[in-house]
Amino acid sequence: MGATKFCTRTIPLLLCALLCGCVGEQGDNALTLQLRADFLSRAGCTGTMDLTADYGQRVYEYTVDFSETEQDGLTMVITAPENVAGITARIADGQTALDYEGLQLETGPLNSDGLSPMDALPAFLAAMESGYMAETGSEMLGETVVLRICCRDPELDPGQGLETVLWFDKAQKTLLLGEIRSEGITVIRSEFSAFILQQQPTNEKGSNEHESKSETRLE
Repeated sequence: MGATKFCTRTIPLLLCALLCGCVGEQGDNALTLQLRADFLSRAGCTGTMDLTADYGQRVYEYTVDFSETEQDGLTMVITAPENVAGITARIADGQTALDYEGLQLETGPLNSDGLSPMDALPAFLAAMESGYMAETGSEMLGETVVLRICCRDPELDPGQGLETVLWFDKAQKTLLLGEIRSEGITVIRSEFSAFILQQQPTNEKGSNEHESKSETRLE
């Protein structure tokens, strides 16, 4: 597991300040603000992603199931390929623990900061919670109209440093695709076949928490 660390849950009052760098249409920026609020107020999330880690001369592909709760934090389980299936990463209170059960994930770091494939999902969540959103815009992903959000260091130009790029279905407001780029090169790509964002209860009677569910597939 790499040494890269990602911040989690920030204060909602920072929403506007963290969006001040956005370059995009007013409607796209408004949707971005709504999505950030949804991620900040979530009770958890669950889903499945197909992850590709590109080391240049080596490429690794994994299928990962994940779940997050306020009590247990984030749990990620590799389900494919078979030779590493069962490797589990648990992240709670900023600390990461790996359960190997006799298996190893010896792929090495993806960049000089120690980025590893299992850092992808925490990076995506952190970007939506507190990342500096430098760009937003609408585009097509296959036949789906999506909102593209790019997060990076505000002191750097496009293509410099570490960038996190996310694509959301604009109609369903569901995460479809995420990439992490190092110095302009995509080193991690995650396609989400399912992403469920669970929200806190909002009514006064304390009914069961509402889940915003959407099964999504990339063509």
